[in-house]
Amino acid sequence: MALADWGVKLVSALQPEIAHRAGIRALKAGLGPTLSTPADPVLATSVAGIELDHPVGLAAGFDKNAEAPDALLAAGFGFVEVGAVTPRPQAGNPKPRLFRLKEDRAVINRMGFNNEGLDAVRARLEARKGRPGVVGVNLGANKDSDDRAGDYAILLKALAGLADFFTVNISSPNTPGLRGLQAGSELDALLARVNEARWTEPVFLKVAPDLEDGAVETILEAVTKHRLNGVIVSNTTIARPETLKSPHRAEAGGLSGAPLFAPSTEVLKAFRRAAGPDLALIGVGGIDGPDAAYAKIRAGANAVQLYTALVYQGPKLVGEIRDGLAARLKADGFTRLQDAVGADL
Repeated sequence: MALADWGVKLVSALQPEIAHRAGIRALKAGLGPTLSTPADPVLATSVAGIELDHPVGLAAGFDKNAEAPDALLAAGFGFVEVGAVTPRPQAGNPKPRLFRLKEDRAVINRMGFNNEGLDAVRARLEARKGRPGVVGVNLGANKDSDDRAGDYAILLKALAGLADFFTVNISSPNTPGLRGLQAGSELDALLARVNEARWTEPVFLKVAPDLEDGAVETILEAVTKHRLNGVIVSNTTIARPETLKSPHRAEAGGLSGAPLFAPSTEVLKAFRRAAGPDLALIGVGGIDGPDAAYAKIRAGANAVQLYTALVYQGPKLVGEIRDGLAARLKADGFTRLQDAVGADL
């Protein structure tokens, strides 16, 4: 059995949050895996002006405090998103708050933007400034903030020049009232503040899969008006499909993993149909292999991100998805990744 497989077995025996912390420590200690073979040139692409060797990225939530982005890039990710970071440190919600739904290849979390805060993340990003690799930062608002739009503005100003892109996360279900910023006048006011505070880096908006009728068009209207560079589709879901089998299925929080694949892909298709071909879209939700990643691309994603599947399949999954995606593109006659974007629509 490969060392990486032993690692997955060991980590899966630990409580989820302890296992997560152990993984971060191993990466910081230089004990992480490496993927040294280059990506197939067919995978090279540009997303909102960001040049990527391949489109398989790590979603926010794993490296909340920007402790190990370079180790994660070395593990094979085409780009890494750290965070979510909030202006002030916060402990997050009471434990337990992270649950493995093994029977469903899923996870429920109600972490609540637990992180060390802006100062800690900024110091680490300043220390890695100038190193290769695409690193973005997921931005959140403090739970007790009196001005949540102001929190995003503070973060954008303070971290300017230290990341390749930023994500405005208003779609976590674990901060009360946060998802309300996705709608109407609140979204318009938020993105106006974001646009005033931003510098030159691309800015994405991360949305929920649980959107009301007409929300896609409203969101895109605001994104266009305030010149954001793209949308990340999607965050975790508050829905609980009847197919869930795990005894943890009724836990409160956001559901991620395999059950999220179909609904998040449908929302992705809706965004691509409404946005047309030019807006950058990043597909997230239930990606657990090359077929799922390829389906997201064909549904309209310019790039993809994953996280939950790593809990069950380990770090070798990154290379499997990257190389399998290249094989599928070639088998279907595509010579460039971007030619397959939205091919199923």
